[in-house]
Amino acid sequence: MGSSIVRQGLTYNPFEEYKHGMEISGKVVVVTGASMGIGEAIAKAFADHGASVVLLSRDASRAESARGRIGHTERTLALSCDVRNREEIERVLSLTLHHYDRIDVWINNAGHGMPDSVAAMDMAACRDMFEANLFGTIEAMQAVIPVMKQQGGGSIINVSSVAGHIPLAYHAAYSATKFAMNVIGKAANIELHNTGIHVMTICPGYVSTRFRSNATPGREVKDIRPNGQRGRRKSEVIVPWYMHGAIKMYQLFPGVVEWGMRRMAQRAR
Repeated sequence: MGSSIVRQGLTYNPFEEYKHGMEISGKVVVVTGASMGIGEAIAKAFADHGASVVLLSRDASRAESARGRIGHTERTLALSCDVRNREEIERVLSLTLHHYDRIDVWINNAGHGMPDSVAAMDMAACRDMFEANLFGTIEAMQAVIPVMKQQGGGSIINVSSVAGHIPLAYHAAYSATKFAMNVIGKAANIELHNTGIHVMTICPGYVSTRFRSNATPGREVKDIRPNGQRGRRKSEVIVPWYMHGAIKMYQLFPGVVEWGMRRMAQRAR
């Protein structure tokens, strides 16, 4: 239980969150957006610790490729699922229950970015991103919560972002989807307090994955990123740890942080 996810720049130990309340081996875990990056790393970590894992992606072949890289094919399953479509969520939910009889952990990781300015961004693309990042998360929660209530409990993990705490210039719409996701997760965790269902939100900082290559192209794009990169049933986990300071700084001194963000925007290419 002591290993961490270390993949494409991500280091996070999800099992610290579970070791006091749940064993991983033998559990059934569903991961959306599991064909690459954070989603694939999470799926691998759970599979390595004995869980049965269902990998979901809009592209079934990419999900199957990730399944091959992860291994443990005897207890993994790859399925296509576009979380913008409730019928597809219900379909994979039924297939998972058919194969494994239950769902212990559902991880909402699917989504994409849209680097662009507020003034220039395409509204159709903005709405599409909200459908994937936010409404897809809500739809999946609404689909799986009744199942978890019936079986007596479960965990829902929403993969958000530090951008959901600190607005990021030229990524404002993406930040907005993550701000909303943070609120949805925290509120749902309170609402489900006595049901045995725990909702946790994970907020990674900058992670080196192919996320940027899958973002919707914008009209006014600038490259903004930091200069340097380096257990219990919590409702929110922020990784890496040093991003706590940036978030607290923004809460206390928003003007100072926004000044720094303006300087980053001015330096951006």
